[in-house]
Amino acid sequence: MKINLIGVPLNLGADKLGSNLAPKTYREANIIKIIKSIGFEVKDCGDVEVLKANEEDKYKHHPNLKYLNEVIDANTKLAEKIYQSLSNGDFALVLGGDHSLGLGSIAGASRAIKNIGVVWIDAHGDINTHLTSPTGNIHGMPLAASFGVGHEALVNLYEERIKVKEENVFHIAGRDLDKGEIELINKSKGQFYTMDKVKELGIEKVVEDMLNYFKDRVDAIHVSFDLDSIDSLFAPGTGTPVENGLSVDDAKFILESLASSGMMCSLDIVELNPLLDKDNKTLNIAIDIIKNTLNKLKLSLSNELSA
Repeated sequence: MKINLIGVPLNLGADKLGSNLAPKTYREANIIKIIKSIGFEVKDCGDVEVLKANEEDKYKHHPNLKYLNEVIDANTKLAEKIYQSLSNGDFALVLGGDHSLGLGSIAGASRAIKNIGVVWIDAHGDINTHLTSPTGNIHGMPLAASFGVGHEALVNLYEERIKVKEENVFHIAGRDLDKGEIELINKSKGQFYTMDKVKELGIEKVVEDMLNYFKDRVDAIHVSFDLDSIDSLFAPGTGTPVENGLSVDDAKFILESLASSGMMCSLDIVELNPLLDKDNKTLNIAIDIIKNTLNKLKLSLSNELSA
């Protein structure tokens, strides 16, 4: 199995400069060399091209959705890259970029694997729509659109279909939720483990619940990890940092457990903003998380071969 590295220099979904610099920052920090040192062959698929946009045109295509056409275009290109990667039996590692890229990664993964599960690790719900969002930023909408809720242009991105069953979604670390998102969560068939619930149960129980929930339910899991799920005390270099989040060890444990499960087929690491980082603190955490996760993935694959 190769690791297909896909950069997404996208910041238009967040309407904030910085996350578009993340793929370049990871490469300059020798992420490819680090992955190769684990024992994986790496294919650098380059960066998804993001159309240029003028700030005064942000609402050109919809009054409540900023940069709609540009976000859709980038995500459609990403979806195809993910689909090709998984169809070839490779693991897709997506480095972004704001979390609107989840639209494309889930769309591509769910075309390759019909009964996909999604683990979304994030301080925010990302289940707003054009009707509930207080900002119009599409990075707050990708999860809802992926399970069929929201504007039809986002829901039907890449292919006209729902990308993931709502009951196949497991969200961890939510703590900065908008009113409309809370209403949707309360009616949802998905699993939503807020930080309050994580602290109540403990991270080991949360992970146990997650793995048991997906066992025999899905064919594979796409994981979308937002660095703002980590407490802002530890990870300041994100576009929308939130306090009282996961510890770094908690985040590592979740991702390592998913890698060891044999179910994870693809992974997004999103919302690194080098312009807001302090002494590369968040970058170093992200690289450490990637390294640890892929080490566990390598070990899991080795165990499968020797079994």
